[in-house]
Amino acid sequence: MSRLLALFGCALLAAFPQSPAHAADSQPLDVEIQPLAANVSRLLEALKYLGAPLDDDAAQAIGRAVADRDAHELQRIMDAHVLFVVSIDRQSRVKVESGAADSRLQQAGFVPVLVRIVNHAGITRSLRIDSPQAGPVYAGVAELSMKRQQQEHLRANENTAGGKDRFLELEMFQSPPMKDRLSGLAVEYAIALFYSSEAGKREATIVFELTDEKPAASRGEVRVAFDIQPAVAVRLTVKDTNGEPTVARLLFRDAARRVYPPQPKRLAPDLFFQPHIYRGDGETVLLPPGKFSVESSRGPEYRVLEREVTIVPSEAASLKVDLSRWVNPMEFGFYSGDHHIHAAGCAHYNSPTEGVLPEHMFRQVKGEGLNVGCVLTWGPCFDYQRRFFTPDPHQLSDARTVLKYDLEISGFGSQALGHVCLLNLQDQLYPGSDGTTKGWPTWTTPVMRWAKEQGGITGYAHSASGLAIDPAAAAKRLLARIDANKSGDASANETEGVLLPESFEKIDADRDGSLTERELRQSHNRVADQLPNLAIPEMNGVGAMEIAVSVSEGVCDFISAMDTPRIQEWNTWYHLLNCGFPLKVSGETDFPCMASRSVGQGRVYVRLGKIDRVDFAAWCAGLAAGRSYVSDGYAHALEFAVDGRSPGNEDIKLEKAGEVSVRAKVAFAAETPLAVAYGGIVPPAGRRVVGDTVLLHGPRTEQVLRGGRRLVEIVVNGRAVASREVLADGQIHDLDFTIPIDRSSWVGLRHFPQLHTNPVNVLVADQPIRASRDSALWCIETINLLWRNRQNRIAPPERDEARKTFDRALDRYRRIAREAVDRQ
Repeated sequence: MSRLLALFGCALLAAFPQSPAHAADSQPLDVEIQPLAANVSRLLEALKYLGAPLDDDAAQAIGRAVADRDAHELQRIMDAHVLFVVSIDRQSRVKVESGAADSRLQQAGFVPVLVRIVNHAGITRSLRIDSPQAGPVYAGVAELSMKRQQQEHLRANENTAGGKDRFLELEMFQSPPMKDRLSGLAVEYAIALFYSSEAGKREATIVFELTDEKPAASRGEVRVAFDIQPAVAVRLTVKDTNGEPTVARLLFRDAARRVYPPQPKRLAPDLFFQPHIYRGDGETVLLPPGKFSVESSRGPEYRVLEREVTIVPSEAASLKVDLSRWVNPMEFGFYSGDHHIHAAGCAHYNSPTEGVLPEHMFRQVKGEGLNVGCVLTWGPCFDYQRRFFTPDPHQLSDARTVLKYDLEISGFGSQALGHVCLLNLQDQLYPGSDGTTKGWPTWTTPVMRWAKEQGGITGYAHSASGLAIDPAAAAKRLLARIDANKSGDASANETEGVLLPESFEKIDADRDGSLTERELRQSHNRVADQLPNLAIPEMNGVGAMEIAVSVSEGVCDFISAMDTPRIQEWNTWYHLLNCGFPLKVSGETDFPCMASRSVGQGRVYVRLGKIDRVDFAAWCAGLAAGRSYVSDGYAHALEFAVDGRSPGNEDIKLEKAGEVSVRAKVAFAAETPLAVAYGGIVPPAGRRVVGDTVLLHGPRTEQVLRGGRRLVEIVVNGRAVASREVLADGQIHDLDFTIPIDRSSWVGLRHFPQLHTNPVNVLVADQPIRASRDSALWCIETINLLWRNRQNRIAPPERDEARKTFDRALDRYRRIAREAVDRQ
């Protein structure tokens, strides 16, 4: 055996020969003391910052060597603490050998190790560290998802080979006071940070290379056997505001603001694209000894509490997390839900076609304080995820947190005419589909009708996707249609009876009696930032494309809001309400494809009253009836009533025009994330994209908007008729209004872009709501444009029936337009 070991050792020496020059680089060299001392001084400061200072004896010895201007002695002291010696010869070739320091690491913690750099070439490039045992443990994340999240770095070096030994995470510490490039000195010292997800004896190959050089010439490597100390299993006690055990959202950071565990090392139940983690009462988190800040919350209804904790090695290490609400909608009978969540595809891993399990999704839903989470199976994961479907909520559900698997028709079937969410299904397999994504309808109305026939609830997803206004395209399209004499502009006569984005007089900026393409483009650009507006969107996406048809057929219950640009979500909804249709609004995220960091960023609060247990069927019925409001969770309408009647109940009937009283209780968080999604920032693209969660429209930030005022508006037929400013102070504010009603109308409450109630209908003299002829014309135009854009996406055998259904809807809107007494 000893002979075999000796032969193995000889083989290693032959594979990694040590040249005399290389060996000499481990010894002190003649260098100038002043720049070397400055480099060592910065390094000592950085080690203190990282919580790993050299011991007092070493620090005092360094001080004496500097005072004596003895560069050799300074190197000897430092080299005793060096784990790696990196040599760069005059041809920029890199070699690496082990230093004198112990190769001891800490599981779950970043350990600083010292690197001696001997730079014969005077190189001033960056030095990079890597290892085959380093890198993300996941693979398969969609590139588009990471771009939307501004987390493209998480796709680097994905674990496409499925390796099981990626236990390291490495980086050169190049933040101040250290530098991000070599100084060019003959000798200098650097810091590398080593993280290990595993404990025990582990061997790894460590690679150093110069950036901007050919890898073959500018990289060196060495094998190291590490002794990795085990992490501390910190047991958590997590209590809700009522003292009951629950699941919390936790974010651990060290002094350098690194998150724990590192995102590239996360597998379910922790998701790599989230900096936070979710842990329940009695569960543990692995942390290294040291000081951390920990943020605890449970979604937007809870305060974010931050404190410092010190973790010490102990078998009984524990951390108590007491959560604190700033608002509790359940006290007012409202129960929150996100009707559009995914467990696979987009950002999920390791195989996006499989995704994660119900127990992983349940902790996401519970950890964000949602009462209902609808996990929707869709095309890429249909074969795998549909196994979790049951007609009733998943067995993991508890009294206050319900998990239900249902469907989004996306990635198959009718997706080209809009993605639809089908909730509360009893059967998830369309007749004739043979349990696959084949054989489904290629337009939305039939599949929504099928869902309704089994008692399901239906609505369109990420509604504004495809409803954006393109001023140039819209102007060109409109002018081509109305320019009868092909003169290149349009006269007042040519626009008679045509739906324009604004009045002829307002569009005609030069007052010459005709409309040019430039004037039409400017008009569309103005109204794109207005709510409501009459601009015709492009009808070329996967949002609420076919909604005007399916609503007229009575098979669509809701339009989704709170995840795409708010103006176009609400604008579409307003026009359909103005035509008298009982369409409701519901809140969603499309997590993680659109709203990417957490479920429930957009949510719907359904009023169920005082209950002991959330019943999913009753919650869906309340959603379909509109006994609800939508919100981002930082804004609430805890009461809203018109003449004492709340949304989703019977209409108010007036014998003639008159006044109604509106009463409300609203509350706004004292702290709200500062982002376009929440309305705190209006980006260069304008108000038209405010509320969007798909794109950040600027750099990602953790800033918070504290306090301020929020404008609460009472909306009648889409127009604000009264308003009040309310403090964002986490308190409940009572509001009272008296509103004139001159015709049958719908009345709602909103704060743009964070909050909207469903409407209360007020019918005057038993007349139906026909609030706007223009709204009916807008619906007609969108139907016609959708047919032109997407008719060829409908399968030929289905196209004739689709054309008849579209025509039937057009006839309804033409009749509604005739019945509407005026233009709005």
